[in-house]
Amino acid sequence: MHPTRLASLLIVASLAATSLASSAKDTPAKPPAHKPASPIYGVVVPDDYRQWQLVGVATEDAPLDELRAVVGNRIAIDAYRLGKLPFPDGAMLVKLAWKRQRSAEFPPATVPGSATTVQVMVKDSKRYASSGGWGYGRFVDGKPVDKAQHETCFACHNALVKARDDVFTKFMP
Repeated sequence: MHPTRLASLLIVASLAATSLASSAKDTPAKPPAHKPASPIYGVVVPDDYRQWQLVGVATEDAPLDELRAVVGNRIAIDAYRLGKLPFPDGAMLVKLAWKRQRSAEFPPATVPGSATTVQVMVKDSKRYASSGGWGYGRFVDGKPVDKAQHETCFACHNALVKARDDVFTKFMP
């Protein structure tokens, strides 16, 4: 086989293996014992969420005064692009929130200040059948908030956005 052809095949095989490994990381699993998990749902903060694609952004006025960004893993992004509802098992969304502050360099601009929460939604229709197929986690400084705060997640999502598979954030244009 010609060396150039062989090199091309090796690159393709390497990319395919990397893609499979990346997809495997996006699949929800039982939380590792060493990672803090949310009460009720057992959801953990995914290791690689900062590499995920942006779904949308929002601001929250009083009382929280936050900037928010939602990112999704490949399964969630593909579902958004295809308009696939309900979201398939394995879809994960992570909302990051920061206090809003004025930019020191350009005062008319609002920029992220200190981090407030990381919130996680994991789709697993069997494991989370009683909560619309979604498991929820809220974390402050890497630690899950108390059980009472997690008890409100499904009720709020289901009451307000049931028609969108309990997901608030729309895919930004």
